[in-house]
Amino acid sequence: MERHMGSSQQQQQQVSGGNNSHQVGTVPETPPAGGQYDHQIHEKQKPGWRNFLSYVGPGFLVSLAYLDPGNLETDLQAGANHGYELLWVILIGLIFALVIQSLAANLGVSTGKHLSELCKAEYPRYVRYCLWILAEIAVIAADIPEVIGTAFALNILFHIPVWIGVLCTGLSTLLILGLQRYGVRKLEFLIAILVFIMAACFFGELSYVKPPAKDVMKGMFIPKLSGNGATGDAIALLGALVMPHNLFLHSALVLSRKIPTSVRGINDACRFFLIESGFALFVAFLINVAVISVSGTVCLAKDLSKDNTERCNDLTLNSASFLLKNVLGRSSSTVYAIALLASGQSSTITGTYAGQYIMQGFLDLKMKAWIRNLMTRCIAITPSLIVSIIGGESGSGRLIIIASMILSFELPFALIPLLKFSSSSTKMGPHKNSIYIVVFSWTLGLGIIGINIYYLSTAFVDWLIHNNLRKVWNVFIGIVVFPLMAVYIMSVIYLMCRKDKVITFIEPTKFDPIAQMRMENGIDNLDGGHELQPVPYREDLAHIPLPQ
Repeated sequence: MERHMGSSQQQQQQVSGGNNSHQVGTVPETPPAGGQYDHQIHEKQKPGWRNFLSYVGPGFLVSLAYLDPGNLETDLQAGANHGYELLWVILIGLIFALVIQSLAANLGVSTGKHLSELCKAEYPRYVRYCLWILAEIAVIAADIPEVIGTAFALNILFHIPVWIGVLCTGLSTLLILGLQRYGVRKLEFLIAILVFIMAACFFGELSYVKPPAKDVMKGMFIPKLSGNGATGDAIALLGALVMPHNLFLHSALVLSRKIPTSVRGINDACRFFLIESGFALFVAFLINVAVISVSGTVCLAKDLSKDNTERCNDLTLNSASFLLKNVLGRSSSTVYAIALLASGQSSTITGTYAGQYIMQGFLDLKMKAWIRNLMTRCIAITPSLIVSIIGGESGSGRLIIIASMILSFELPFALIPLLKFSSSSTKMGPHKNSIYIVVFSWTLGLGIIGINIYYLSTAFVDWLIHNNLRKVWNVFIGIVVFPLMAVYIMSVIYLMCRKDKVITFIEPTKFDPIAQMRMENGIDNLDGGHELQPVPYREDLAHIPLPQ
């Protein structure tokens, strides 16, 4: 199977260290006996930490989606409404996120294709188009909080209307993506620093308000759903954490790295991507916990002023800067707005990339990158623009929560194909999931899907019973919605039960120690003859700017 290995010139530089010679060192014509040969092979390899650093990038770029304005919005409201009681949702959500993000990375590494391409190869045409539409809806839902959060930041800084901020966000994202060839890695690194400025602010506020450690630990490890709207807030938290478009994105981003075609090279790459994702998501977990704890401590304080009480009752991204006044004083709103701007702008870039590869993978469109960027941006910002014009700030804030719940309902249509493909020998060969990973991932996945279906059913029935509409309208709505709910459940069951039919895995050459050494050194024969020709790589993914 074709695998991303880099261009011929890049591989020559990697093999020869930039010299004109093709040989890295002298390879013996006959291997020494015993462990001496294994020792020589070990000496030819990069040190472990340098090898690891060559894979760093995709996990950190994906983790920005776990620190986007949608996460901040749901975290702030969960803390204000329920204190520390929903911290366990963050813990379970990010553990599950680590599992599925690592599965997405393994899928891309082992198959040389990202998730949307495998869906296109596996499913019939009508199923493929339905999955594509649902994936595009997921990108739009994920982009709503990012676009509106950036618009709120511009409103705080420059007092411009939210709908103008939405348009500015779309244009600025296109400009940043258009400048990627001139060193956007440095720009993204700066944006990431600004995102962590917000984290530092909340950590500083956390040290000031000093939430009770016992209550924080209890909320983190004892599941509880009490109080009005706890179930809805929990699902919104999950939807903001575990996002479907991130699975498509991560499986594509790993293809921008040079991965050896040997079994050992694939296993090393999977391990390094797991370590990187684990560290990045652990940082995201700490930041989310800090935001909830600060919001819960400030809003549940007994000596809370009347103004702050009103703000906590209707806490939004546009009004949350007062939470940082203990640390930043009068400058809290400005610093908060800058960090929110950076958070929203950086996450819109990841959303745009996800939209590109979803469209490219499902539809196999051959078009220039700037056209795909423009199409993705226009599709994504349209709902935010309409709601911001009609509903203003309050409508935009409610739209963020609705978008998070949509993401949670959309999750099965990306998660189930990922779980099936990563556990299938026809897709992964010997790199398929172990039985322990299969059981663990499917248990968590089915649990989240079950919660979604339960909440969808009970919430709709409760609304149907208690609304003030005329009976004829209730009957009409029930006739429309109940069949849609049945289609949703049947679609999930179809994806779970359908057997994979298309074989995309091609068994790699079984390298012996000498062949392994030749491959790693780029030498075609033992006496230092011809250089190995590089495997064709993914030119469509080579432009991705990833932080090193």
